[in-house]
Amino acid sequence: MRVLAALSGGVDSAVAAARAVDAGHDVTAVHMALSRNRDLYRSGSRGCCSIEDANDARRAADILGIPYYVWDLSDEFHDTVVADFLSEYEAGRTPNPCVRCNEHIKFDTLLERASALGFDAVATGHYARIDLREDGVRELHRAADAAKDQSYVLAVMGPDRLARSMFPLGAVASKSEVRAEAAARGLGVSNKPDSYDICFVADGDTKGFLERELGERPGAIVDQDGEVVGAHTGAYAYTVGQRKGLGLGNPAVDGKPRYVTGVDTARNVVTVGPETLLSVSTLVGEKAVWLAPDVPADAPTRCEAQVRAHGVPLPGVVTREGDRIVVHLDEPTRGIAAGQSLVVYAGTRVLGQATLVR
Repeated sequence: MRVLAALSGGVDSAVAAARAVDAGHDVTAVHMALSRNRDLYRSGSRGCCSIEDANDARRAADILGIPYYVWDLSDEFHDTVVADFLSEYEAGRTPNPCVRCNEHIKFDTLLERASALGFDAVATGHYARIDLREDGVRELHRAADAAKDQSYVLAVMGPDRLARSMFPLGAVASKSEVRAEAAARGLGVSNKPDSYDICFVADGDTKGFLERELGERPGAIVDQDGEVVGAHTGAYAYTVGQRKGLGLGNPAVDGKPRYVTGVDTARNVVTVGPETLLSVSTLVGEKAVWLAPDVPADAPTRCEAQVRAHGVPLPGVVTREGDRIVVHLDEPTRGIAAGQSLVVYAGTRVLGQATLVR
């Protein structure tokens, strides 16, 4: 097959490309330039898409002996991922930009261009497994290395994109195995730190980024009775379940910690209260992407729901209602915010994904 390998400049994508070459595919490498400030260098594990990353990707391609190109997708990235991130926070929701990046950039724009150029598949360094059944159904599963599993942020891709994707690292036992393989192949990125946090917030200060982009909007923090207990500089910067950084001068009457229980950006009000008010037993998500065509739409199905990239799976029962996914949990959980990605599993298999609305 003709395979387009996405090289980020990190060790995972480099080894994934190498494995695609070893498998006998005709591989071409492409580095996606997503930042509008690529003259900046990354700081340790923060940031991405810098000159350093592009150069590391080029050196990896040279060692592997495959063609290398750079595609400038910075406008698409800003207009979809960054713009969505800001609009979601401005609406009082808590988005996951990695999910949106996989949806709009890595497995939409990239796949579209790859298909137009005659490539059969795109290979990335994501940690997830694709199992092809005898009946032709492709299943997306968690990676063998649970600590590195990225199936949560890949669930949004849908069956058509899944059919044109390759994840060569899905079966590796650990990240140390990938680093050892990179070193054995002479890839200079074998010891490069993993990137983390939000790639376009290189300093890790999400609240500061939001304030710079959206401006300060002073308002009140109130308790569950509507009494003003504090002040904020922008309701958009808070998320349901948040405990730290509230700046409340007076303790609660019962002396217990208070958490954000509601964010109303229209009124610019943040509501706080006791942890007990955060409990929910039903999760509702919209804009559903279903990856299990063999699972009936209207049949209640045992599942595990996950609402954070490395969150604890929550047992329950899932049903689908049109483009909505509804999960009734066996036990209540806390700290769930609208805008988060809801991913539903059956064991290691991803059944579907939706964006939480309540």
